[in-house]
Amino acid sequence: MFTTRPQLLGTMGMATSTHWLASAAGMAVLEEGGNAFDAAVAMGLTLHVVEPHLNGFGGDAPIIGHDARTASTWVICGQGTAPAAATIGAFGELDLDLVPGTGHLPAVVPGAFGAWLELLARHGAMPLDRLFRFAIGYARDGYPLVQQAVDTITAVADLFTEHWPTSAEIYLPGGTPPVARSRFANPQLAATLQKIVDHAMAAGSTREAQIEAARRYFYDGPIAEAIADYVAGTAVMDSTGTPHSGLLSYDDLASWRATVEAPATVDFQGYTVAKTGAWGQGPVMLQQLAMLDTMDLAATAAGSAELVHTVVEVAKLAFADREAYYGDPDFSAVPLDALLSPEYSRSRAALVTGVASADLRPGTLDGASTRLPGMVSTDRSRAPRAAGTGEPTVQRSGVTRGDTCHLDVVDRWGNMVSATPSGGWLQSSPAIPGLGFGLPTRGQMFWLEPGLPNSLEPRKRPRTTLSPGLVLRDGAPYLAFGTPGGDQQDQWPVPFLINHLVFGLDLQVSIDAPNWHSTHMPSSFYPRDSEPLGLHVESRIGAGVIADLERRGHVVTESGPWTLGRISAAGIRADGMLVAAANARGMQGYAAGR
Repeated sequence: MFTTRPQLLGTMGMATSTHWLASAAGMAVLEEGGNAFDAAVAMGLTLHVVEPHLNGFGGDAPIIGHDARTASTWVICGQGTAPAAATIGAFGELDLDLVPGTGHLPAVVPGAFGAWLELLARHGAMPLDRLFRFAIGYARDGYPLVQQAVDTITAVADLFTEHWPTSAEIYLPGGTPPVARSRFANPQLAATLQKIVDHAMAAGSTREAQIEAARRYFYDGPIAEAIADYVAGTAVMDSTGTPHSGLLSYDDLASWRATVEAPATVDFQGYTVAKTGAWGQGPVMLQQLAMLDTMDLAATAAGSAELVHTVVEVAKLAFADREAYYGDPDFSAVPLDALLSPEYSRSRAALVTGVASADLRPGTLDGASTRLPGMVSTDRSRAPRAAGTGEPTVQRSGVTRGDTCHLDVVDRWGNMVSATPSGGWLQSSPAIPGLGFGLPTRGQMFWLEPGLPNSLEPRKRPRTTLSPGLVLRDGAPYLAFGTPGGDQQDQWPVPFLINHLVFGLDLQVSIDAPNWHSTHMPSSFYPRDSEPLGLHVESRIGAGVIADLERRGHVVTESGPWTLGRISAAGIRADGMLVAAANARGMQGYAAGR
């Protein structure tokens, strides 16, 4: 069967991601004797540099991994928390009923860097300076800027010129957007990264001391001070059309640290699928798989109307539960065990009929409140979404789309890691003077309606969409996978997993297969719109399938032949061979391995 690229096989190591330079950096680390966790750190830092429209050094990064030495699977939460001053009342005083999508007001603690350091301290082996050298080199000496990044910079050029001069200084050299595929550098970011490395390497001879020194330099030192001074002291234009200063403080950064926890899991088709907890949307995929596991998927066919309809209807049920129940479990009692239980999954799956449901139907659980946000339950008009399929950020003159990155690594020792860096987009938050990066605007995912699991509260994690995944077979690591895509991060991989785990297709065929997603549920991003009954499909799925889906009541949008999903995956076959594949959509993702 023809695929856009080969599925890779080898025995030494595999690194795959949404950008070829990151994959190359990860493979270089593996070649030098580093493990999967070292490689992931090098890849993540590189992605922060080379995909600035999709993530940034000041962004977010949940990580899920398996350590072969301890036979343990875990999640590192790189999702930063809301500022201590971020209250519903504070936004009410500004006459806002939604957290803006851009600027200083939605800023939360940048969690990505702390998560990389936590991963390195607990599971890595290589010195910190060896892993930073790729990102520093690309930021200092330049790299080929992809067309999508240039398009994003062009879309916000007026905003930068008129209102965000610190961003214009970096992204509008000579006053104009850069040329696609030309060499582009960010000397400010290179200098910031080099200062971190110099400070760390001078802190002591042990890796532990160096990693902790790097962490303190960012969260409890000069970088935190610069962030706090700029956010509090400079009002910047945001998506409300009015300049605002922000709420993020030095104490917010100094008191935050990445945390480690057990993953949420369900069994599917004889495998165990692991995701983050309900502070992310990862359990949405687990709920879908638990429902689908009660059905006879093998009786359907890959890409058939019957399969697409079933998967979409199940997704709508799971995402309705997300809106009713998910939030930071440190603040809200999320009934996750009940939501993932076989009994509940069977009862929910029984709601799927041959006709598309027009309702948003969260399930009812004993002792749990089933309450949707007022904006969701009362305003379900069909509002067109802005063009794009990723994580939206909004600027004053229109809507631009940010998105996300992803990486997967497996090494010869059986270690495995999956991570989804995002946030800190160049178009969502102005660059901090002299540092070369902006802040994560994940606060836009909070509701400003009190009493909901995802209502804004001080020091609370927003319910992120970032969703890396791992598959285990008999308790051993089998597959790391994931994709960018906002609310689609737990939709696009579902047909991928069905193709691979149910129909037995290889990773590359499963990635290349026509994909789809529902837009029936409310978006997690400002301005929180939705398309009731909306279904986006790649046109390659076929006119007959599309007609059948429309007959079932779906409002179908053809999104082009190669537009939906940027999945990558790396794993270990039953015979011990390592395997990897990457997505051709977007013309950036690649796998490397041998």
